[in-house]
Amino acid sequence: MLKNLLTEEQTKLLNELIDEARNIIITCHTNADGDAIGSSLGWTEYLRLRGKEPTIIVPDQYPDYLHWLPNSEKIVRYDKHKEQADLLFKIADLVFCLDYNTPSRVDAMESALCGSPAKKVLIDHHLGPDVPAILTISHPDMSSTSELVFRIVWQLGGFEQLSKHFATPIYCGMMTDTGGFTFNSSDPAIFYIISQLLTKGINKDRIYRNVYHNFSENRLRLTGFVMLERLVVDSERHASYYALRREDLRRFHFVKGDAEGLVNMPLQIKGHKLSISLREDTEKDNLVWVSLRSVDDFPCNKMAADFFNGGGHLNASGGRLFCTIDKAIEIARQAIVAYEHLLK
Repeated sequence: MLKNLLTEEQTKLLNELIDEARNIIITCHTNADGDAIGSSLGWTEYLRLRGKEPTIIVPDQYPDYLHWLPNSEKIVRYDKHKEQADLLFKIADLVFCLDYNTPSRVDAMESALCGSPAKKVLIDHHLGPDVPAILTISHPDMSSTSELVFRIVWQLGGFEQLSKHFATPIYCGMMTDTGGFTFNSSDPAIFYIISQLLTKGINKDRIYRNVYHNFSENRLRLTGFVMLERLVVDSERHASYYALRREDLRRFHFVKGDAEGLVNMPLQIKGHKLSISLREDTEKDNLVWVSLRSVDDFPCNKMAADFFNGGGHLNASGGRLFCTIDKAIEIARQAIVAYEHLLK
């Protein structure tokens, strides 16, 4: 059986906030991943059980491989429907902030979020939460925000009444934020949660295929190109990096999500400890997206904070650099050298 996540005071406040709210918004971070979308869709299902009709608003486009999730077609994109979203923020009385620890993570949506008169509730698993929330539910020890949502719903007694429309996105979020349960997933409670989600009739094998085996031919060819032409391996320091330039992305008809998972592949090299992905933004100049993955106790999150304006988890972190791709490569090299005492 799962231990309670919320204190009595938190439980009482959360129930009151939900009961009193009439216009609810659920938000997540820019470049939303499986956990951000999965937790948002799962929490929406629970709120519908409570008689509410929340609206999910995401800052921008999210990967195609998540568009199959139930009710994802109802998600509002801020970058495409700004006027509608701004109005919804103005009339909202409750906003849930899922899977981000600071307002800047919603990017262009930050002004609308912070300017909304609504009470804010943060549900997140990243370090250093600083969202101005009336209720902060922050547990960095959890595998994912989707796991947090499950535990909250379980504690509030809602799970039995929910269907696979809740279980599917929650499983998807937990799966993607742990790399298919290959990292940050050693807590036995995670597999108890999975066992309960399976009782709702979800097809975990199909969920896996829909996420990890749902790419285009161009993505497959991009993978080969990165490993052959762009991967730079520092064997002495057990680390590697690769840089995807804008012309590379155009060559392989890149769409958002096509680079997902590539950063994990160099960790298949025997003895490898760190992999860094650098990807030039397809539209904005001097913007490079950074992803870091590691094994064992190498602190990706600390390197991300020190060198890449980012953060995250021990073995999976991200950030961004406001510079050219060539400068980003130089910074990645500097980061590897700076951390060589932990890599060798």
